[in-house]
Amino acid sequence: RAPRPWVVPAARGMDAAGLTLKLLLVGDSAVGKSSLLLRFTDGAFEPCLKPTIGVDFKVKKMVVDGHAVQLAIWDTAGQERFRTLTPSYYRGAQGVVLVYDVTRKDTFTGLENWLNELEMYTTKSNTVKMLVGNKTDKPDREVERREGLQFARKHSLLFIETSAKTEDGVQHAFEELVLKILQTPGLWEKSAAKRGAQLVESSVQQDETSCGAYCPLP
Repeated sequence: RAPRPWVVPAARGMDAAGLTLKLLLVGDSAVGKSSLLLRFTDGAFEPCLKPTIGVDFKVKKMVVDGHAVQLAIWDTAGQERFRTLTPSYYRGAQGVVLVYDVTRKDTFTGLENWLNELEMYTTKSNTVKMLVGNKTDKPDREVERREGLQFARKHSLLFIETSAKTEDGVQHAFEELVLKILQTPGLWEKSAAKRGAQLVESSVQQDETSCGAYCPLP
């Protein structure tokens, strides 16, 4: 098969222009990961999205701090029976968004487990992590903002609260995450140069794999 059209050349030299970054959305089921992704990429909101099975994938281009970047965003399933699919998607990620539902305390207390998975499976020690408290539009809050902030500080995470329904904080969350990644050149400079050198010869082969053009190259 021909390479997918969203395979793009990597950054040239030290320049971040044209860079593709791999981001992950993780967290318990029904915290709104898919809704956040849909709102950010398509500007839409669907109140009755079906649970993600395995993984979903979207591409979004944006300009952050004067740099045009392309985001390859993976939305992973939160249900336990699909968790065995998750580890392979951690590899090579430059940014991870940990999402919880501010109206469900259990999704907040479960964040420790997700952090443990991140430590186990991420291949980059300086991967940028952001904590997102979603569904702030709902009145029955169980997790206060200060609790989220304290957790984020304890684990050195970026932090923001959002509502996929009202769009509050969604764009800002991804902008802050990408900005932090761009401020951490070690996350993307080497991989960008390597991918640029091997992309042409590897794109067809990679397209036949389960995770497309964003698998780590050998």
